[in-house]
Amino acid sequence: MNVSKTLGTRVKKITEMKLFLPILSLLLVLIINVIKTPNFFNISITNGVFYGYIIDIINRSSELVILAVGMTLVVAASGGADISVGAVSAVSGAVIIFILGGGETSTDFYHAPYILGIVAAVFVGGLCGVWNGFLVAKMKIQPMVATLILFTAGRGIAQLITGGQILYLRVDHYKGLGGFIPGVPLPTPVFVAILVVVLTYLLLKKTPIGLYIESVGINAKASRLVGLNPVFIQFLSYVYSGLCAGIAGLIITSRVYSIDANNAGLNMELDAILAVALGGNKLSGGKFSLIGSVIGAITIQTLTTTLYAMKVSADQLPVYKAIVVVIIVALQSSELKRMVRNIRAKLATNTTDKEAA
Repeated sequence: MNVSKTLGTRVKKITEMKLFLPILSLLLVLIINVIKTPNFFNISITNGVFYGYIIDIINRSSELVILAVGMTLVVAASGGADISVGAVSAVSGAVIIFILGGGETSTDFYHAPYILGIVAAVFVGGLCGVWNGFLVAKMKIQPMVATLILFTAGRGIAQLITGGQILYLRVDHYKGLGGFIPGVPLPTPVFVAILVVVLTYLLLKKTPIGLYIESVGINAKASRLVGLNPVFIQFLSYVYSGLCAGIAGLIITSRVYSIDANNAGLNMELDAILAVALGGNKLSGGKFSLIGSVIGAITIQTLTTTLYAMKVSADQLPVYKAIVVVIIVALQSSELKRMVRNIRAKLATNTTDKEAA
């Protein structure tokens, strides 16, 4: 009896962990692959680099992980989402291609120092974050409405930068950020994503900023009474989200050594918001889990790769993806948890009554 009770207590502790459901969701998608796609976990080495579905997942999820990191802070601090990150990544991508390519439609050499293009692109991303942060934190505009401005105008700005054309930068060195570095078997975007996650994690854990964000997200008025500046904290969260979007834009353009303002980062803001939700974070703000959002982003990419592996066409993909996402989100619903607890309580009561009888 004691063993059963101890086991039940341990199971309860595990299931109540904040990352339990995000990890379970990812494992469920992976288990489906074991059944449907036997070679899903096979990894091969070709020309000194790793290839396989798993490698493709961690590679293709890199931009989404970076965007999810910034989105997590925005949601936690303001209780709203930054829906402009996809468009901002397109603007940043347009800036670096324009600077390095000299504005030419196609070129095979740099017209400016590579580091200048990197700094300019990330700076522009941060500048877009400054705009969003000003509207949300200072002007008190609803986050969805405030970021809708750049969501709508961002790609237009990118089109102005590129002159309405697709610009190509056919330089092998430029492909390194979105591809492979010679002698390194793993894709470069994986290392960029890890670096962003680690730096953000250290920033949140080794400084008080993480607690400040949670405090402001839970109750901005109470935070002001204890000496915090909610306006500045929310402002910083949007700036950071813009910086993350700028970094994502570098990877997106490097993968295809070009910038197509209409398609770069298209709909990625929706996946970033979904990654935060799948990570067990409340979209109303407050306490958050950065690692949960990272797991959520990987889960989304795993689901996408899984469906492609099952020969699902691109046109049908959103339907299947939506069904699975609804199931995963439902599993994490607080209302569903309450219903399960009520059912358990009723079953326990019925069992006790039968034993007493």
